[in-house]
Amino acid sequence: MDSGLFTLFLPLILAFMMIGLGLELTVKDFLRIRHHPKAIFLALFSQQVILVGVAFFICILFKPSPLLAIGLMLLAASPGGPTANLISYIFKGDVALNLTLTALNSIICTFTLPFIVNLSMHYFLGESQSVAMPIEKITQVFLIIFVPVCLGMLIRSLAPNTALQLNKPMRLFSVIFLFSIFLYALYKERFNVTEYFSEIGVAIALFCLISFLVGYLVPHLSGISDKQARACTFEVGIHNTGMALTIALSVLSNTTIAIPAGIYTIFMYIFATLFGMLLNKFAAHPAAITP
Repeated sequence: MDSGLFTLFLPLILAFMMIGLGLELTVKDFLRIRHHPKAIFLALFSQQVILVGVAFFICILFKPSPLLAIGLMLLAASPGGPTANLISYIFKGDVALNLTLTALNSIICTFTLPFIVNLSMHYFLGESQSVAMPIEKITQVFLIIFVPVCLGMLIRSLAPNTALQLNKPMRLFSVIFLFSIFLYALYKERFNVTEYFSEIGVAIALFCLISFLVGYLVPHLSGISDKQARACTFEVGIHNTGMALTIALSVLSNTTIAIPAGIYTIFMYIFATLFGMLLNKFAAHPAAITP
């Protein structure tokens, strides 16, 4: 990153977004794990373990440059995006389950994401490592994810009407922010975009497709209801690319690492729409919303 001002404000903006996520959550969203432990475990296992393994295998198969490979691993380690809740609602998923998964995933990734990124940098860069994620950077990830989510939940608990009024503006802000940093990363690497797409575009499209397939098939084949399987589909397939972009650009200060998340942003909404339409056409009609 060339702009110190941008580097300073980017984490603050992401923290603001995570407050918006917290405004949608309550303690009940975390306690709901008692009602649907199997669905929650399968979705979290799919995202935190299976997809990370798939991303690593894709990196080995396609052999992108080390920084792009790290970017793909960062993307795989990122939690489900807040828009998964909206898309799940549109395509008849269990939105209550989505909220629970978003809450748990956002907290878990505070610890797993730095670990996975550090391992990825060690593997793909080796002794020539030029990008570091020391303890202060890991602390920064914790501060811009965990603490703001808790603050948002506190606001909702103390002032539910205020939280309700802020919800839509915060969602709109999140969408604008996501596309803004995507365009910024695109502009910074404008002379290399074609090369990046040819090098890793197919790999990211494949990862996106597998993400949605894993998100649906793992719970579906395990006997989870169709409504909950749909929720898992969008939670696993729709990553928080805004978080991945921000960590790449501000915490790791590397634009190339941000490229996979930027490209994935394009693919994931296309695949989410197509997947939702296919589920509505061919899958069993979802049952009523679970408590």
